[in-house]
Amino acid sequence: MATPYVTDESGECGTEKGKYIAATQRPDGTWRKQRKVKEGYVPQEEVPVYENKYVKFFKSKPSLPPGLSHTESPTNKTQQSTKGDAESTLSKTAKRNIKRKEKRKQDKGEREAVDETRQELERVNISETTVQKDKAANENPAAEKAKKIKNLRKKLRQVEDLQQKIDSGEIKQPSKEQLEKLSRRKAIEEEIEDLELDL
Repeated sequence: MATPYVTDESGECGTEKGKYIAATQRPDGTWRKQRKVKEGYVPQEEVPVYENKYVKFFKSKPSLPPGLSHTESPTNKTQQSTKGDAESTLSKTAKRNIKRKEKRKQDKGEREAVDETRQELERVNISETTVQKDKAANENPAAEKAKKIKNLRKKLRQVEDLQQKIDSGEIKQPSKEQLEKLSRRKAIEEEIEDLELDL
């Protein structure tokens, strides 16, 4: 929409001579005042958008190769004809690319099938190993008790080392965790005695 200009040559209406943008009414009913503009003024909405030479070049560049019209484009031909006809119009490299894509799809399907069977086998192996461990634990309870005694003795040694450090003054203010460790000494000793009696 062009901006309405009023040219006041005579200086009527108590204004200076020159070019004016006429008074217009807003949507709410109020009126905008007329504005004086300089000679050669172009309103903002009429100024063309700046485009550098690269943008102009790419806008002027045709979307199809020279000599090919929109009615003859390969997409229209493939839609109208069958797959065999479309493949006959393609170049060697395009055909090769289509074959590669189909092969990748087949390989992907085969890989997924192999992955599924591998996961199933792993699940079976995991369940078998857990069953074997359970059997071993049931068959050899003495070995399990010996292992537990060994771990408890290790904890007892750590408690004794901590007690020696506190007694010698290496640790002046024991932390809460260290005090808890010291308080468990009696329970550890009793547990070791119980396990040794069961053996």
